Amino acid sequence: MNFLQKYYDEIEVGDSYRSRGRTITEADIVQWCSYTGDWYVLHSNEHYAAQTRFGQRIAPGLLVLAYAAGLGVPPDAPSIVANYGTDRLRFVAPVFIGDTIHLRSAVVEKTTKREGRDGVLKLDWNVHNQDGTLVMSSDLQILMSFSGAAK
Repeated sequence: MNFLQKYYDEIEVGDSYRSRGRTITEADIVQWCSYTGDWYVLHSNEHYAAQTRFGQRIAPGLLVLAYAAGLGVPPDAPSIVANYGTDRLRFVAPVFIGDTIHLRSAVVEKTTKREGRDGVLKLDWNVHNQDGTLVMSSDLQILMSFSGAAK
């Protein structure tokens, strides 16, 4: 079970979760470029990308970050109040078309904001590919409510 489906006061430092996998497709990259206007040549020009150190097109880092949210944030988590921010974000290895990524998250710190109401979870929020290679490293903070807190 994903710990983000629990309330702040039910979660412990050290709780962890590994998501399902999700394969990155050419359509994902093309749609991302279209939606965002980010047509950078490493993402959108096969001939150019083939001449680089990567040898092929790579997925945009922010696409990987966005997919991490889709892999890790339950759609029905009533305790999540808001995304509180990210202090550290690194794209440490390329993600290629055909790679299957998954999220590994773990609670590293808890900070109560309003006793009995809400607190912030600081999470290791890291994406790995099918070989276990770390491709994105980050911490994510999420504002969450206590069980029984007024809605």
